[in-house]
Amino acid sequence: MAIDVFIGGLGCITALGKGTNAQLERLASGRSGLGELTLFETSHQATVGEVPLKNEELADLLNLPRVKEYSRTTLLGLAAAAEALEDSGIERDGLRIGFISATSVGGMDVSELFYREYHKDKNRGKLRQLIGHDCGASTQFMCERLGIKDFATTINTACSSANNAIMLGTRMIKAGMLDVVIAGGTDSLCRFTVNGFSSLGILDRELCRPFDKSRSGLNLGEGAGYLLLCSDKVKTARRYGKVTGYANANDAFHQTASSSTGDGAYLAMKGALEQSGSEPGDIGYINVHGTGTQNNDASEGVAMKRLFGENVPPFSSTKGYTGHTLGAAGGVESVFAVLSLFHGYIWPNLNFTAKIEEADVTPETRCIKRDNLKAVMTNSFGFGGNCTSLVFESAKN
Repeated sequence: MAIDVFIGGLGCITALGKGTNAQLERLASGRSGLGELTLFETSHQATVGEVPLKNEELADLLNLPRVKEYSRTTLLGLAAAAEALEDSGIERDGLRIGFISATSVGGMDVSELFYREYHKDKNRGKLRQLIGHDCGASTQFMCERLGIKDFATTINTACSSANNAIMLGTRMIKAGMLDVVIAGGTDSLCRFTVNGFSSLGILDRELCRPFDKSRSGLNLGEGAGYLLLCSDKVKTARRYGKVTGYANANDAFHQTASSSTGDGAYLAMKGALEQSGSEPGDIGYINVHGTGTQNNDASEGVAMKRLFGENVPPFSSTKGYTGHTLGAAGGVESVFAVLSLFHGYIWPNLNFTAKIEEADVTPETRCIKRDNLKAVMTNSFGFGGNCTSLVFESAKN
């Protein structure tokens, strides 16, 4: 007997604020969280999406002792994952619960502090700042705090990481291996990513302009987003929707670029749509990857035209609100997509003025209230052409 996978809880923290209510209010009002980088000094001029809380404030909100130094990735992830668990209202007794977390930065923000001292003098530097460097360290710590013991793993496939975490969690529930999975991703801003993306020449010093003719790069962001997934036998406070479609594809075109024909994006969207059993016309909104780079937006636009023809659903990139949160992007934007489905909103694509030349597609620029959205799609595409799309459907259908 087929097992339906429902979304029973949401948790999110981004430059828009802490908690899903903060995300909902800012998305609906069209108020971006992008601004000047203040977390650390860098020689690069960067507009970013910073979470408006310092590490000490996050630790206090999470009731963590000050005696330990926590990576910002861990703090952001725990804030969002704990919210998703609490939001669900599940009774945990007898349930097999897993945690699948995605990250690309891991504890780099703290290990960078160690390196600055160690580089000056090989006898200096606090070794405890290296303990959380590995991507799996944040997952392990969050599991301990959340009391999850049945299953845990960490996924790093660049910017598709969190979508792949949600896909794996869904598959494990469908296979009868787990009853509940908290799945998503977390990443923090750090010098490595600012320097790295600057070296690629794809950082926009101004506000990013996804799918706009004048786009010139992305704004980096930080945050975390998690979905609490559960089988249909698990009782939750509410059901936000169902995960009905998912697919991963790899166009293997280039280390950091997508093909001009959008092969990976097309195959991921096509596979997710087919698995969901939905018709193309059932998709009422697509939260696109939409980074604001020349390459990504052109490739994704071409892929949407290949799949949907002249009937591309309403779509937008929400990176104009949060910046590109890298390994957390799929988690954050899955939360946004589920909020769209549950509350009936189509989020606006900020900073858009003119459509791109490579694909004849125009994003939605207004916040639209639409009753009875049946299904939404969200895309996250990573370096190396690792592309993942998810389809969420209303639990009311």
